[in-house]
Amino acid sequence: MVNLAIKLKEGTKKAHTAAENVGFVKCFLKGVVEKSSYRKLVGNLYFVYAAMEEEMERLNQNPIISKINFPELHRKASLEQDLFYYYGSNWRDQVVLSSAGKAYVDRIREIAKTAPELLIAHSYTRYMGDLSGGQILKGIAQRGMNLVDGEGTAFYEFEAIPDEKAFKANYRQTLDALPLTEADADRIVEEANDAFGLNMTMFQELEGNLIKAIGMLLFNTLTRRKTRGSTELATVE
Repeated sequence: MVNLAIKLKEGTKKAHTAAENVGFVKCFLKGVVEKSSYRKLVGNLYFVYAAMEEEMERLNQNPIISKINFPELHRKASLEQDLFYYYGSNWRDQVVLSSAGKAYVDRIREIAKTAPELLIAHSYTRYMGDLSGGQILKGIAQRGMNLVDGEGTAFYEFEAIPDEKAFKANYRQTLDALPLTEADADRIVEEANDAFGLNMTMFQELEGNLIKAIGMLLFNTLTRRKTRGSTELATVE
């Protein structure tokens, strides 16, 4: 038996840290969340999860994929709810897959055809991250964008998983019980690191939007202060 869960955790530590240090993610974790950039991320994630979940459903007779395809983890429907909130009822006409998002989707489609077991890497990278930090990220998004509870953050809600700790333990046990060789496990870990890289590229793509938005916010704040200062001087005179 291959200890795939431990291999994935240990083998992706550097990539995980690198992803957390991308500017967009660092800003997000510090509570700097700009709605336009965030909804573009939600749009990209919609296409990524739709591709992953469609392929895993298609491969549900596969002896490996069938064991790690947990419907309670699926995010496509929750992302649709969020996109409806951010874009309105015609969100499908507005949401566009970015170049980084397309590279991510293309990779998922490719391995689903050529090496389905590598989908484990993408499932692990996305779902376990969502499940582990979901509630913290939800709180940051709500505070950063002044969201009412339940609006625009369906992505972070796993209503079909009442006990996240127990679910993650079961998920890890399932990974370790898969009929894989050491060589398979090494390839899955390598793919997981690539998955982190694809996520990082997607985040980096959004940094320009975020920096521009923060710059405009600072400019508007300084302009208001300058105007207010001029008014105060005029009043004193």
